[in-house]
Amino acid sequence: MRRIAVTNQKGGVGKTTTTANLGAALALLGRRVIVVDLDPQANLTLHLLGGRETPPRTTYSLLRGECGFGEILVPTELPLLRLAPATVDLAGLEVELASVVGRETLLRDAVASFESSRAGTPPDGPTPAQEDVADFLLLDCPPSLGVLSLNALVCAREVVLPLQTEFLALQGVSRLLEVVDLVRGRLNPVLHLSGVLACMVNPRTNLAVEVLEEIRSFFGERLYQTRIRENVRLAEAPSHGKTIFSYAPDSNGAADYLRLATEILERALGRSLPPVDLTLQPARPEPPPAEPDGPPPGTATPAAAPATEGTAGSPIPA
Repeated sequence: MRRIAVTNQKGGVGKTTTTANLGAALALLGRRVIVVDLDPQANLTLHLLGGRETPPRTTYSLLRGECGFGEILVPTELPLLRLAPATVDLAGLEVELASVVGRETLLRDAVASFESSRAGTPPDGPTPAQEDVADFLLLDCPPSLGVLSLNALVCAREVVLPLQTEFLALQGVSRLLEVVDLVRGRLNPVLHLSGVLACMVNPRTNLAVEVLEEIRSFFGERLYQTRIRENVRLAEAPSHGKTIFSYAPDSNGAADYLRLATEILERALGRSLPPVDLTLQPARPEPPPAEPDGPPPGTATPAAAPATEGTAGSPIPA
């Protein structure tokens, strides 16, 4: 299971939006995904559950040792995407855990127990619990470097860093990278920065182009080729309790996050993946035969158009 912490100590840079929609995109590509809300604002929980009541067991219950990791997982609109929800109670957790020995490893230990209980496949096939394991674990971190973010960094193996294409984009990033190095040296030797994601990009402005070039010169190949463009649909989707793929599957935001998920998988596999349509199904169904008065064979369906039209996910020329 790939464990990825989506983190930046700055607020409003796209951490929660990226966690929710990257998780949904990976699920659409057939991967089993768990997203974990570690932010006391519980925005990821609101994004994926909408107006539904927050379950009684949350990440707050988990970090207090009241339940196991598998007990807090709840389904979402996608069969392959599950959520570990949060509540505002997380805001007081740092004080509650002040005297707890090993408080920075609580999440890692819980996830490790969850994985070990589902390890191994018996001769007669996997059990329901073993089928419950995930391919990706995405951790939505709060905009701080406190005990919650520390738990995420100790649990994760990779860090994805969302950045806005604005003048102050790199301010404070050096401090975050120092914390990542410190965690790697003392608590989690496999932790590394796997990618930097440019968010809220307006390709029509010189500022975005200049900041992108600055980010590229600082991070090199760790900067994803995919850019998340400014898109009002991405801002609207959380208020409806939906991912971008169910709220506006034909939007630039849906095309960009699908391209990001594809790029992440292609980096790991070392090969290109076939294109998929933007549906809410975990696997692409066979297309129905065209109606006599419909479009001629070979014409792309409306749902597939955003993934290939324009310059979705392509680098912005310098």
